Amino acid sequence: MEYTILTIAPIVLFPFAAFVINAFLGRKLYREGDWLSVLGIFLSFVWSFLIFKDFIFQTHAANYVIHKVIPWMDLSFGKTLFKIDLGIYIDNMTAVMLLMVSGVATLIHLFSTYYMHDDPRYGKFFIYLSLFTTAMLGLVLSDNLLGIFIFWEIMGFCSYSLIGFYMEKERAGYASIKAFMTTRVGDVCFLLGMMAIWSVVGSVGIVDIYKALDAGLFAGKMVMGIPLISFAAFCIFCGTIGKSAQFPLQVWLPDAMMGPTPCSALIHAATMVAAGVYLSLRMYPVMVAGDLTTFIAVIGAITAFGAATIALVQNDIKGVLAFSTVSQLGYMVMGIGVGAYNPSFMHLITHAVFKACLFLSAGSVIHSLHDHHTDEHVQDMRRMGGLKKLLPWTHLAMLACSLAIAGVPFFSGFVSKDRILGDALFWAMTHSNRLTIIVPILGFSAAFLTAFYMFRMMFLTFYGQPRDEDLHHHVHKEGLQFNRNVPLLILTVFTLGFFYCGSLTGQGKVFVFPEAGREWFQTLIQKPELATFRNAKSELFGSVDTRVKENLPVTLYHAEHGESQSELAHIQHQAHTMGAILSLIIAFSGIFLSYLMYGNRKWNPGYWVNRFPRLNQALHQRYYFDDFYEKVILARGLLPLNRALAFFDMGIYDRFAIDGWEAVNRWIYRFHGWFDQKVVDNAVDATGLIVRFFNVILRTLQSGRVQVYFLVLIFVLSSYIWMINF
Repeated sequence: MEYTILTIAPIVLFPFAAFVINAFLGRKLYREGDWLSVLGIFLSFVWSFLIFKDFIFQTHAANYVIHKVIPWMDLSFGKTLFKIDLGIYIDNMTAVMLLMVSGVATLIHLFSTYYMHDDPRYGKFFIYLSLFTTAMLGLVLSDNLLGIFIFWEIMGFCSYSLIGFYMEKERAGYASIKAFMTTRVGDVCFLLGMMAIWSVVGSVGIVDIYKALDAGLFAGKMVMGIPLISFAAFCIFCGTIGKSAQFPLQVWLPDAMMGPTPCSALIHAATMVAAGVYLSLRMYPVMVAGDLTTFIAVIGAITAFGAATIALVQNDIKGVLAFSTVSQLGYMVMGIGVGAYNPSFMHLITHAVFKACLFLSAGSVIHSLHDHHTDEHVQDMRRMGGLKKLLPWTHLAMLACSLAIAGVPFFSGFVSKDRILGDALFWAMTHSNRLTIIVPILGFSAAFLTAFYMFRMMFLTFYGQPRDEDLHHHVHKEGLQFNRNVPLLILTVFTLGFFYCGSLTGQGKVFVFPEAGREWFQTLIQKPELATFRNAKSELFGSVDTRVKENLPVTLYHAEHGESQSELAHIQHQAHTMGAILSLIIAFSGIFLSYLMYGNRKWNPGYWVNRFPRLNQALHQRYYFDDFYEKVILARGLLPLNRALAFFDMGIYDRFAIDGWEAVNRWIYRFHGWFDQKVVDNAVDATGLIVRFFNVILRTLQSGRVQVYFLVLIFVLSSYIWMINF
């Protein structure tokens, strides 16, 4: 495949064309144009697979990237340079991301034709869905932060529209505003980080940033008393905190489930939240240069553990999955912080697959449970139970995905998540600050809770006796339906671990030591002090191609206590061995404990609720973060500030600057009117009177009568003689 802008652009243009056509002509098309949206994203998947095949399966292709640039705007004047280019940047990470986003989105589009078929705004939903996937694909391909930010904001608009899609529900509208405003906090910081980088590099291109780091251009640059590169790294990571719902901005993502379930699958798996982690992965050298990795690891660990604890008490089936997403995103961020760059990216991909399948499976369950008394679909797991025989395909899909996210061997979650946990343990063991051990402790604890709450969901939903006989009686037995079950089964297949960890033969221990991963996830970015750039393989990819030399090492640290490389390798092996064993024990322990409480019910979970009522209340209230933001940050912080600003604006600025000038202008207007009437007009009128007066005199004197002329002459001569004599 010859790589140019024109040959790569169809990946984005296919779903965008579907969006445009459906937006204007959708109501006139067959099935309101849903087939066009599905076709558009499927063609993007085909194009993405061609790129994936070139990069992954061709010899040495993984060593190179494609970088094509086109000028966008040039506002340079004289010696002032202001030029912005836009382009594409494709490496291994881009190739895998494109395949994941387009593939998962295709299956979500297909499932949506089943789930949304009775919705009165059916066509409108597919319009937003096409634009959403367009934005994510454009973001993945962008070669600079400005392009990423443009598509980043388009996704923000789409998420706002889809979360609040059921506009007749007040909670949905509130959730959409909450998501939009919370993520804006991170977006503002993202902009500040871009400006900080621009002030030094003069560009926000990914390659230019890597080159600037390699050349040491940020050395000695300070802002507000801290290194500028640290400020830029922190601001960019705040963008990840907002978009990927990390502590303390995690409050918006659980409420995002108020949108239709396919929308939740798209947001939680392939687009919105994945974009935040993707940004930190792309800007990983900046994070390292800014010495921000420990902070990132701590934030990720807190998020992973905190969200997992809240998921324990959720009764809404989508609520469990929503907090699970927050927790798994915490793992990815923690991996970035501890140096597990490739495992973090791998977990981004594996999580997208099994979390999309989990949400679609939840949608299949919800769509099958209809309360005839309230005329609503049921999401409360306390009213479910005994659905295994009625929904066999959905049960199979959700079981496989639950095993994957729980970290059970032979499934993808074990390969990716436990690589992160092993590296976190290795990082803590070799770090000079022993307090960093809290990071792997929180990570392993969250892994135990994940296995527990996921199988709590399975037991409450599919096993045991029905807890609502009337609801259970009206469930229709599931058949093999193309647009309902096929997407679930395809995603289920790709939850198997061998797709991600290498060959089953010759590498038989890969399921025990999951650090043995495919080269798919060797994503070419490394520590900035080692990064070099060169043109390569121009005969295949073009003359302007660039790459980052060498693959990323497993960890970032140097030997702080004088350990040799062989000693570090030994410690790493020990850490991963210990981590793998702990992961196995934790996963099966969590599943077994869940079985005791919700399977055969030999242990009463109500005992723990009564034993720790305040903790239970705190978990139900999400650690009171929503109350804190609403009653403290908003009610006592932002709203009083807004009122003060409004008073200054309307009471002071408007009164003196606006209303004051109005009074001055009014006085000037009145004075001008008086002066015009009394002075100018009277002066004009007086001139007319004088002219008329002399006209009367001259008209009298110039009467044409000789007698009058003679009398005037006598009068003038007499007056002259009198004056002489006097």
